[in-house]
Amino acid sequence: MPLTLTLTEGVLPKGSERHAVEQITTAFLKHHGLLGNRTVGANVTATVHVLPKEATFAGGVPVAGAWVEWKVPSFAFAEREVQRGFFAEATSIIHDLSGGVQPKEHIYINVLHAVDGGWNMNGQAMTNSEIAAEASKG
Repeated sequence: MPLTLTLTEGVLPKGSERHAVEQITTAFLKHHGLLGNRTVGANVTATVHVLPKEATFAGGVPVAGAWVEWKVPSFAFAEREVQRGFFAEATSIIHDLSGGVQPKEHIYINVLHAVDGGWNMNGQAMTNSEIAAEASKG
């Protein structure tokens, strides 16, 4: 379940990207009731992209921003309570790691869902029910 964290250069202090990924991953697992689940935890991956200030925009004008994007099976983030809780926590993580400087209105979060059966775990295409069966093993 890949996380893509994209940041404008300078939004977070250099070197703190790892802490952002760790905390956002923990929040994802916590809000889905999967904290400590080794099967799911091992399949939460991340990439970090730090872009120059002249390469990030909102409303067509330059902005210093942070973008948190998940690609997940269609059952993830399906409950409104999970969405609200995770989005608030992830926003606070970025804001806090920025030293309180990054405006919350320039922290953007979205979720992309894979079609059922369009998910790969352990080199095998899996349906939602197959993922759930694997996740139930802990």
